[in-house]
Amino acid sequence: MITIAIAEDHQSLIDGVELLLKYEKEISIVGMANDGEELLKIVRLKRPKVILTDIRMPKIDGIAATRIIKKELPHSKVIAFSMFDQEDAVRQMIDAGASGYILKNSPLEEVLTAIQQVAKGETYFDAAIDPSLFLGEVKQLAKKQILSKSEREILTLIGQGKTSSEIAAIRFNSVSTIETHRKNIIRKLDLHGKGELLRYAIEKKYDF
Repeated sequence: MITIAIAEDHQSLIDGVELLLKYEKEISIVGMANDGEELLKIVRLKRPKVILTDIRMPKIDGIAATRIIKKELPHSKVIAFSMFDQEDAVRQMIDAGASGYILKNSPLEEVLTAIQQVAKGETYFDAAIDPSLFLGEVKQLAKKQILSKSEREILTLIGQGKTSSEIAAIRFNSVSTIETHRKNIIRKLDLHGKGELLRYAIEKKYDF
């Protein structure tokens, strides 16, 4: 079962998506919100597998909400549902952790396809969006998603210039445990040594 939460400040669009999905046996809508603050309450309570969210919303926008969701519930998948196809909007949502991006003027059936693909761990981007806007970011997103929560946290600390001893003290781990994590991160990200790992962590400046 794919559980989904929807956030959109235009009720008519929420109603349209709800009508589309209500007859899909493998999908269950667990909450609907009209602003980002309400969305976060629903997500924290219901922990949906997929979140479909507008970008421009009252109180908390979709970009900020996505960052919070991916930090608190990294396994939940976010799909942007927006009227904006500009490069800046697409890149900001991907950087925040979104796995998909759909334009509001697309057929509603495309929403269903996006939900199904993203729920399987894939990405989905509207056919009207220039692929050059997201291909590089998708590769980086894929790299982020193969790391465990502990590895992401350690990568953030590495990016802050912390040594293995300092990270061990912060996380109440042994230095050998941190070194093992470093080796695993290097292997998963296909990097070459600690120097490249440090450069990678600093350059990407990931907000995990």
